[in-house]
Amino acid sequence: MPRLGIEPPAGRWLPSTAVGRAVVVGLVTLSLAVPASAQQQRVDPTWLSFETAAKTVRFQLIAGLTGLNGALNFNGFRDGALTIVVPVGWQTEIDFRNHDGMLPHSAQVIAPQTPLPTQPVGPAIPRAFTFKLVEGLPSEATDIMRFAAQPAGEYLIFCGVPGHGAAGMWIRLRVSATATTPALLLTPAPGAS
Repeated sequence: MPRLGIEPPAGRWLPSTAVGRAVVVGLVTLSLAVPASAQQQRVDPTWLSFETAAKTVRFQLIAGLTGLNGALNFNGFRDGALTIVVPVGWQTEIDFRNHDGMLPHSAQVIAPQTPLPTQPVGPAIPRAFTFKLVEGLPSEATDIMRFAAQPAGEYLIFCGVPGHGAAGMWIRLRVSATATTPALLLTPAPGAS
């Protein structure tokens, strides 16, 4: 029976339940056929800005940017797949925003640890943390971390909400004694060639 008095052209339409099933099956098949590398988030160069003469760097840290890992990601990356390189001694500003519409998130710079902590630990660099580390900031809330990038070394930018960081919500920060400018780099997975 036509709805709203509109009759579909004969022979051109399938019943809506068959079309719906075909679309769902096609989408599921397509999503399973896409390799994991094709689903990886790309680095957006606008996330990073810096002034070489002033030795200042600003990075936009976006919690839950994509649905990857149940939105437990920073800028669409999880498990250290993104590295921010900052020359040692540069004044660093990390502009944190929680884009996740469901979960609260926080961020702090910690020393690499195995196993990863399940809750916040002391920051590895003074002032390198957001407010409300344990409870996290709600959706679309913002905070700014301002600190001097020192000492040189490898660090993690880690979500302090219990369980989030340990579930993969962390990226890398490299404070480099040899870098002359900041950079964003894809981090190869361990064992990848």
